[in-house]
Amino acid sequence: MAKLTSRAEDYSKWYNELVVKADLAENSGVRGCMVIKPYGYAIWEKMRDEMDKRFKETGHQNAYFPIFIPKSYFEAEEQNAEGFAKECAVVTHYRLKSDPDNPKKLIVDPDAKLEEELIVRPTSEAIIWNTYKSWIQSYRDLPILINQWANVVRWEMRTRLFLRTAEFLWQEGHTAHSTKEEAIEETEKMLEVYADFAENFMAIPVIKGIKTPSERFAGADETYCIEALMQDGKALQAGTSHFLGQNFAKAFDVKFTNKEGKIEHAWATSWGTSTRLMGALIMTHSDDLGLVLPPTLAPIQVVIVPIFKGEEQLNQISEVAREIQRKLIAKGISVKYDDDDQNKPGWKFAEYELKGVPVRIALGARDLENKTVEVARRDNLTKSVQPLENIDLYIEELLKTIQKDIFQKALDFRASHITKVDSYEEFKKVLEEKGGFIAAHWDGTAEEEEQIKNETKATIRCIPLNNAQENGISLISGKPSKQRVIFAKSY
Repeated sequence: MAKLTSRAEDYSKWYNELVVKADLAENSGVRGCMVIKPYGYAIWEKMRDEMDKRFKETGHQNAYFPIFIPKSYFEAEEQNAEGFAKECAVVTHYRLKSDPDNPKKLIVDPDAKLEEELIVRPTSEAIIWNTYKSWIQSYRDLPILINQWANVVRWEMRTRLFLRTAEFLWQEGHTAHSTKEEAIEETEKMLEVYADFAENFMAIPVIKGIKTPSERFAGADETYCIEALMQDGKALQAGTSHFLGQNFAKAFDVKFTNKEGKIEHAWATSWGTSTRLMGALIMTHSDDLGLVLPPTLAPIQVVIVPIFKGEEQLNQISEVAREIQRKLIAKGISVKYDDDDQNKPGWKFAEYELKGVPVRIALGARDLENKTVEVARRDNLTKSVQPLENIDLYIEELLKTIQKDIFQKALDFRASHITKVDSYEEFKKVLEEKGGFIAAHWDGTAEEEEQIKNETKATIRCIPLNNAQENGISLISGKPSKQRVIFAKSY
């Protein structure tokens, strides 16, 4: 099995190789699009199912809306249309026909032109708020708390598996409320849902914050976000929650009669995460040997590998191994017993390390004699010999420990890569030599923000929530500032 390029040698190449070699995804025959393979999709399913449970626990319901959006709907909300215009895929015709000069060749039938062009969904605010118009008449119809699991298309020119593809999977929440206060409460609640999911399920520490106006979602009054830090010192936006004000309600004339009998526009939110979280998972935890998966996300949490000579030994080992498997499954732990005799144990060890299986149990003839097993942890690559008795209880607790330790390692890494700077020269030096999150003062203007971005490629990732108030001087203009913001290069 060929080794991965090391992270230190070429981080981008390491990432691309790992995604393919670990059987997560591959490039497809469609430019910029990916095929998510079964092992990768199994991880995404675990993310999806956990988020879906949390959404429903907070009162949301799933629905589905068309992938095609009439161009006029999209144009109705000017900011949204302008924000996504360069990434849109557009359907103009609905039929092909044979080329008269070459019957084997298909061409667009010019007589099959659509009366109105259709946008392939880059996001669904337009189609959903046009639908809500017929759903909402009174305050009694509110709130509407809808989530959609879907695919979206954004015609990216430079793509990378999971991080940026022309088509990707996501969920998008779209809610309607009778008051501004209720909508803001919803926006903040969903940010907390995302942050808790990232930290306690994916073991990824995040900073919760608000985007600057220039980084805000097109059509939003306020964008809240969670920002994660990857091992190469770049940030990755792991989720966003938008307070949309009454912008979409006004664009689509969604009005309701309030309790006082007055007519007013509904208040809106939208919030989303995507398969980009797969990239965050890989780049937060994994190492030069392959994936490191938190137990919560591992399709296989425990693998049992027999070490044997001959069929008789295998049969003896299998009897014990399958009993271990049975006990672990009874505890809700996913277990694979790999008794395949086509590959040697060493090959299997490397394969399961590559795929990030959290715990490996090796069981041989000597182990049977000693009534022990060898237990290997994927996260820190340590091994220990454990008694066979109550091994299911030991593994159950070990998986909890691994989950905590993986999060703590990522948290320690982030803590060591948050740097306060007080001058532009220091800012550029830290960005070049260390990377990570840089906490610095900013004068609040789009001009200074744009200059820093153009000169360093670093952007303001967020203004942290509950940010400490601290007097200082902004990096370039020298104007007074009352708080630091978080800068970083990003994906």
